[in-house]
Amino acid sequence: MKHRYFFLTLSFVLSTVLTGCGVYSFTGASVPPEAKSVSIAMFPNKAELVQPTLSQSFTEALREKFSSQTNLALVPRNGDLHFEGEITGYSTEPVAITGQQQAALIRLKITVNVRYVNKFNPKDNFETSFSRYEDYSSSQNLASVELDLISKINEALVDDIFNKSVVNW
Repeated sequence: MKHRYFFLTLSFVLSTVLTGCGVYSFTGASVPPEAKSVSIAMFPNKAELVQPTLSQSFTEALREKFSSQTNLALVPRNGDLHFEGEITGYSTEPVAITGQQQAALIRLKITVNVRYVNKFNPKDNFETSFSRYEDYSSSQNLASVELDLISKINEALVDDIFNKSVVNW
């Protein structure tokens, strides 16, 4: 009987604490309770080397992250939380040089500059450059692996941006 009372009390306390303030989610996002919307502008590709689908795929990945991981409504502009920026780098470079002076791996690197505005907590605003990369075998043609690499890099970049803006860990 004592155990049942203890577990009922513990369940009530935990549910009250975790849902009562409205700012915690199980994804780790800590969104101000008064924030109801997020706007994410298209990130134009201003890199020297332009990959035609990168702007769209990166922007959509960021929008999807906020749609799936928060209760914020995605609005076209003037969201309570707002993201804008540009893709500033898209490059490949050889890494892991072998004894025959050949690259065993090639690195695809993407860099994005992000400006974040939080209407309710201006101290959380930032402008930061984020970079991520994926390596692939030099025996592969970039065209054959490019979309998969971009998807992986976008996922890592979006996680970094999400964590810096609303996880605050």
